[in-house]
Amino acid sequence: MIAGMVSVPRPQISATMRETENVTPLELFFDLVFVLALTQCTALMADEPTWEGLAKGILVLSLLWWAWVGYAWLTSVVDPEEGAVRIAMFAAMAAFLIVSLCIPQAFSGLALEFAIAYGFVRAGQIALFVIASREERELRSSVRGLAISTAIGVGLILGSSFLDAGAQGAVFVVAILLDVGGPYFFGADGWKLVPEHFAERHGLIIIIALGESIVAIGAGADAALTFGIAAAAVFGITLAAAQWWAYFDVVALVAARRLAKAAPGREQNEMARDSYSYLHLPMVAGIVLVALGLKKTLGDVGEPLKLVPAFALVGGLSLYLLAHVLFRLRNIRTLNTRRLLVAVIYLALLPVAVELPALATVAIVTAIFVALIAYETIAFADARDRIRHQLTSELGSPATSNPTPSPARSRA
Repeated sequence: MIAGMVSVPRPQISATMRETENVTPLELFFDLVFVLALTQCTALMADEPTWEGLAKGILVLSLLWWAWVGYAWLTSVVDPEEGAVRIAMFAAMAAFLIVSLCIPQAFSGLALEFAIAYGFVRAGQIALFVIASREERELRSSVRGLAISTAIGVGLILGSSFLDAGAQGAVFVVAILLDVGGPYFFGADGWKLVPEHFAERHGLIIIIALGESIVAIGAGADAALTFGIAAAAVFGITLAAAQWWAYFDVVALVAARRLAKAAPGREQNEMARDSYSYLHLPMVAGIVLVALGLKKTLGDVGEPLKLVPAFALVGGLSLYLLAHVLFRLRNIRTLNTRRLLVAVIYLALLPVAVELPALATVAIVTAIFVALIAYETIAFADARDRIRHQLTSELGSPATSNPTPSPARSRA
């Protein structure tokens, strides 16, 4: 072969930015395992509808969320479908699947198996990051910090498997705080990401979480179809649609644009960490709690919900909206008082939710959410139209030079 025509083989795993912005089919395939994890968390809480069961479900969800977040950051550095990375992703999926299967007994008979499988999930992420950062000094420094916080978190989870459920839960809390807090303390300078890909990946996980609400409707309606069950199912899908609208109609577009416009490096990485890695967890947790409430509602639409499922329903909706309030505050520095007010109203409905038939409760909370969406859509129609058309166009083309939305857009 002529010397000038010899091509240098490209490393299978490198620290160069991924070449495409869109989420790849393998990433979507990977996320399907997270569907089972969400379903198992809901099942764990449904089988133990107590405050302790609720806490267990949220703790496990938080652990799995942080594992998923790690792979979202990873695939913003390397192309998951290139070379050996593809095989590593399949291996991580297998470990994630074992973790999900262990969830119902994560605080009892399968605690050790849960911890070991979780350790494999996290170790795979760190190993790929180490290889990907071999030519990037700043990225390698950040990976070292992540490896330390991950090792501490996984070690605590492994050690907690030998304790009773109460002590295990307490150790889970410490492990999550140390692991999740690691990136906040060791800095955000060295990380790399493709902002459009990163935002899209988190948007898709919101859809997956909302899908769990639909699964919960089907799982809860295990009796013969009646008018009450059909009505509850319609209210449930309407509520899920309203949650979808609250995120994807404008919020997701504005947040993605802000992330894309942020200066690469610390500013962009900190925004990605705070807005997506941190604040999407309460969004997903809120959706999962609502799914639990819907599942219990479908079980007996004529009876009032018990205290814990009632709290899951109204508290989940409140948590979801509060996360939206903080998401907007972090991104555009303004407070969405409407969503904040509705979040408070939902919490105030708890005494009513344990007295009314479950069907009536679901109808009320759905009507409130739909009213919120309708008000925002009508009251800010012009600004909404500008945002949707302009930002949709910008996110599909090279970014313009002005990263700050106008006051009219900020109010939407």
